[in-house]
Amino acid sequence: MKSQNLIYSDRVVYNIFLIMKSVEGRVRKACEVYDLLDEGDNIAVGVSGGKDSIALLNSLAGYKRYSRKKYSLTALIVDPGFDNVDTDYSLVVKMCENLEIPVHIRRSNLGEVIFITRKEKNPCPLCARMRRGMLHDMTLAAGCNKIALGHHMNDAVETLFLNLFHEGRLESFKPKTYLSRKNITMIRPLVFCEESQIISYVSRNGLPVVKNRCPADGNTERENIKKFIADKEQEYPGFLKRTFNAMQRGGISGF
Repeated sequence: MKSQNLIYSDRVVYNIFLIMKSVEGRVRKACEVYDLLDEGDNIAVGVSGGKDSIALLNSLAGYKRYSRKKYSLTALIVDPGFDNVDTDYSLVVKMCENLEIPVHIRRSNLGEVIFITRKEKNPCPLCARMRRGMLHDMTLAAGCNKIALGHHMNDAVETLFLNLFHEGRLESFKPKTYLSRKNITMIRPLVFCEESQIISYVSRNGLPVVKNRCPADGNTERENIKKFIADKEQEYPGFLKRTFNAMQRGGISGF
């Protein structure tokens, strides 16, 4: 029985190792396939505190140890100030300290502007644009030439269907985008990662996740698309990956 327990423990440790490495391995693949990194890059990482951005920051820090192209990282946080309350990012700051990554936090009144002043019925697009604008300014102020965002494979496919269903466009976001007005490059190193892999990676590593206080959380059009994809995944197993592969074969949005 003891030997069986040891075998089981070894198998568990090995499975955890595979999960941890699968995310970093897919980040490495994305960086190579889409040429996301250059020697000497100063990369700002947009950190919301959610699982995706936390996984992105940790995996880029891990990949940094063996990447052939040397780069530095800086964590940038925009606090939307939902309910006029400052979000507690202390655990994220501690994580950054452990990884020896500088972190900058900008407090804002995004929540008040979007939900109280403007009373937006569809708040997500405006919130995303305003937050990205702040992140771009913070990127320049931090002396960084690139900004990394935590969008993954599910996000790419969801965006495709959002644009198709609502605007009749076969388009998603790009893995790499040069922003000429700011002279910075936006990269998305998690595009080969499925959301389920990111959830496992964060859980197995015990990474800190900040609860989303957004009043619209879970009640958006993207959530409807997420459910649509989940239903199709049940009906046609592999639907998500095949759709993403089709985006790549078709060269949609640079994939």
